[in-house]
Amino acid sequence: MQLMEFRSLHTRRVCVLKVHVPVSAATLARLAAGDADAMAEAPALSAILAIIRETDPLGDFGAYRSVVELSLGWEMFTPAPAARPSLGAAGIESHSPTVILHVHLPAEGRAEIETAIARIVDAHPWEVPVIEIASADLIVASPQASEP
Repeated sequence: MQLMEFRSLHTRRVCVLKVHVPVSAATLARLAAGDADAMAEAPALSAILAIIRETDPLGDFGAYRSVVELSLGWEMFTPAPAARPSLGAAGIESHSPTVILHVHLPAEGRAEIETAIARIVDAHPWEVPVIEIASADLIVASPQASEP
């Protein structure tokens, strides 16, 4: 008789890096339809994903590397008179198709990560990029061996 495999659960303290990246409406539609190739054709998105892939430990999930959760959305904003927006005009509400990247990173030892974040800011086309860092506890499940 084979016993069911149970998982051991524990938590790991992490930070979550959340980056809002503008894409064209056509790219957003392709991504919504499941066309992953559209990511490579979006200049800012592909540049930021390359930085994430190149930077260990961004997206570190132990046995998995460069893990990125990608969400689709819209940004709405009204540029102030002093703004130099890449989209829209001062005083007029603008709408931007946007991809939101969620990347987990270690809570400690962030020197290399700070360099990667600076590179992401440089690659970002917005005058004021929307980039967040939040603390979280990540649930980690470890398989336990079944007994014969």
